[in-house]
Amino acid sequence: MKLRQVKSLGGRANAAVGDLAARVDDQTGEAAKKAARVIVLAVTLLRIPTALLMILPAPFIFTTLVLGLLADGGVRWVILGAGLAMLLVTGAFWGRRRRILQAVEEPDKLATELGIMISLTDKVEETRGAISSIAGAGGWRIFERLKGVWSGVAMTGRWIEGVGDLPRARYFGPPKIGTTVTVAVAALWLIPISVVVALLSLIGSIAGSI
Repeated sequence: MKLRQVKSLGGRANAAVGDLAARVDDQTGEAAKKAARVIVLAVTLLRIPTALLMILPAPFIFTTLVLGLLADGGVRWVILGAGLAMLLVTGAFWGRRRRILQAVEEPDKLATELGIMISLTDKVEETRGAISSIAGAGGWRIFERLKGVWSGVAMTGRWIEGVGDLPRARYFGPPKIGTTVTVAVAALWLIPISVVVALLSLIGSIAGSI
């Protein structure tokens, strides 16, 4: 029963995408194709750096959690809380990275959905021109540039409903693009923070055992 419901939802989403794609004009479609190529290239280049963002803090998070389990009293809960908070940040970043990598696996479909996303805005020509400007962006800048492109878009009910049916492009438009940037910045800061927290946890554990 549940599987049939999932297939039904997927079918409705595909039908919605097909209907919306038919309304995309040629200029918008061409701009979306160019944007898709830039996005796919940027995400591909970021595959290894983003993997490092998850790997580098991992030993320090693990150390913090182990020290928390070994500690006694109130210190234990403080250390465990810090470790779990860092683990949540890493988990959120891993989940968003995975979905973005999946979103660029089929560039043609991504381009189609980007064209739909542009056509759903209240300022199609302006948005089309803005999204074409991301061609010079690479690496981390692509997400900041995309965030800027969509900053003036009105989040109407039509927009929210339409974007929700775009399984790929929705990760490169609001509101998810803002969340992506926030999670990426948090993951970047997590590297030095995890080192400091692990060191403080070690000191706290030693002090608590004396």
